[in-house]
Amino acid sequence: MNKTVYIIITLALIVVIAIIFIGGTTSTQSVEIKDGVQYITIDAKGGYSPQITEAKGGIPTKLIMKTNGTYDCSASLVIHSVGFQKILPQTGETEIDLGTPKAGVPLRGVCGMGMYSFQINFS
Repeated sequence: MNKTVYIIITLALIVVIAIIFIGGTTSTQSVEIKDGVQYITIDAKGGYSPQITEAKGGIPTKLIMKTNGTYDCSASLVIHSVGFQKILPQTGETEIDLGTPKAGVPLRGVCGMGMYSFQINFS
């Protein structure tokens, strides 16, 4: 193999690793349905995790925002579509009633400065 092939293979590996570790995080593990209510949990500290969540539409849904020593702007949460704007406690859980979201209508939350965001896609 010549030098060009090694460079191409190395660059391909770097791209794959970047996609795995840097790409937007999607998780269904943060979604749980209990007693007919869907609970979506998002961690707020240095941004939001997961950044993209897939959930079911058409069922009552509550968003649980978890903080743990959160002193950055991700503690200042705004969700325009449900009229929510609040500074989250530095440590704890905040429950936000999202009503019954419609399938196909995503929900987006942003920090007070607009630096960090998350999205919940309802299907």
